Amino acid sequence: MPSVIVPVKRLDATLAMPAYAYPGDAGLDLHSAEDVVLKPFERKLVSCGIAIALPRGYAGFVVPRSGLAANHGISIVNAPGLIDSDYRGEIKAILVNLDPNEEFVISHGDRIAQLVIMEVPA
Repeated sequence: MPSVIVPVKRLDATLAMPAYAYPGDAGLDLHSAEDVVLKPFERKLVSCGIAIALPRGYAGFVVPRSGLAANHGISIVNAPGLIDSDYRGEIKAILVNLDPNEEFVISHGDRIAQLVIMEVPA
């Protein structure tokens, strides 16, 4: 499988860079650049503190973290969120709390989503 170099611009220098948790992982961990409280069934656009420059022929997909989904009912409204190769703005995740009873607290630096970069046919 070909590797691709994706330049990353840090918009929040206090956050960890996106990284794979383990060798062979498909998704890079994305972190919250803000403190957020999601009430039951509430959705919010949450900043991830980075911008990327995908080359033509590649796309990024923002997907839910399985642990947050299974343990807390946190998902992404437009899963997967698509990042086209010409987009240069901040990466954000549209999170939703699907738990009917409990609010969910996100703190600055928490892992909130994953970014999968894939080659796409022209």
